[in-house]
Amino acid sequence: MNFARFAGLALLAAALPLAGCTGGNAPSETSADKSETGLEITNARLVLPAVSGNPGAVYFNVENKGDRNVAIRSASVKGASSAMMHEMAEWDGEMVMGEMGPPMLQPGDKVSFEPGGKHVMAFDLDSSLVAGGKTELTLTIAGGKSVTAEADIKGPGDER
Repeated sequence: MNFARFAGLALLAAALPLAGCTGGNAPSETSADKSETGLEITNARLVLPAVSGNPGAVYFNVENKGDRNVAIRSASVKGASSAMMHEMAEWDGEMVMGEMGPPMLQPGDKVSFEPGGKHVMAFDLDSSLVAGGKTELTLTIAGGKSVTAEADIKGPGDER
């Protein structure tokens, strides 16, 4: 087999697993209460950035009160164009922030998203999000179901 044929077959083989990632057959995301997802979100708050245009940070506690393992696939914040789960970690002797993979919660597990640890970055915040107001945090689990909780909006100097 010559190189051109081998390269073509290798590309085809590599593309096949990605065919399911196009979103066409993805389960639709539906809002569910904690009885369907097993998750309960408490103490949710969005802290606005000190500098306009920078991302805000969302902190909260989440507990798996269900009887099955749950992987949190993504987070979204009403009034933000996008959101991403991040965590702080030590790298080469320094603390750095980076995107985190889906956290897995066993039944009974509790995870805190808090300053200096796991958190959600909320990007391109709408001007309607002001300190003292409220917004919504939605967590989507593997399988497509989601759970939403109200989040208090805090100013950059407020207690987190």
